[in-house]
Amino acid sequence: MRYFLRLENFTTGVALRLSIAFLVIAASLALYQVVTRFVFGAPSTWSEVITRSAMIWSVFLGVAVAFKHGAMISVDMIQNALPPRLGLALYVLASIGSLIFFSFLFWQGYLMTLRVIPQSLSALEISIAWVYAALPTGSGFILVAILASIVRAVQGDWLVTRNEEDAL
Repeated sequence: MRYFLRLENFTTGVALRLSIAFLVIAASLALYQVVTRFVFGAPSTWSEVITRSAMIWSVFLGVAVAFKHGAMISVDMIQNALPPRLGLALYVLASIGSLIFFSFLFWQGYLMTLRVIPQSLSALEISIAWVYAALPTGSGFILVAILASIVRAVQGDWLVTRNEEDAL
């Protein structure tokens, strides 16, 4: 399990760095779009498409990081009201639900990516499959992060976090 957690730490780090890079690209191109539109009066046709695509990639990669840090939306009040073992069981059950959802998203995203290969992005001669590939790629990172969060919870990290919250 230690090696799997190291792998997850590495993959989540990669997802974080890529997510930041895509967010920087999106913000830079959005600024470029505003300048070309309102300062020069000649809007760029390609920057809006790439901005949207970079935002999609940034979100799907960033969700893996959010799962690693426990930042996804959850109802901790119910878990904390339960005895520790039942709270842990509820956490694992919710994580398994997330695993099922993102496994489905991975598979359907993969199929959709294959289906749209012949189509191209508007204003660009690039296949739209590069944008759709964010679904299976991000879902893969997310699945690893969820599995690692389950492993950490079962090893006792969930109880440590819970006790720190109770101390506050």
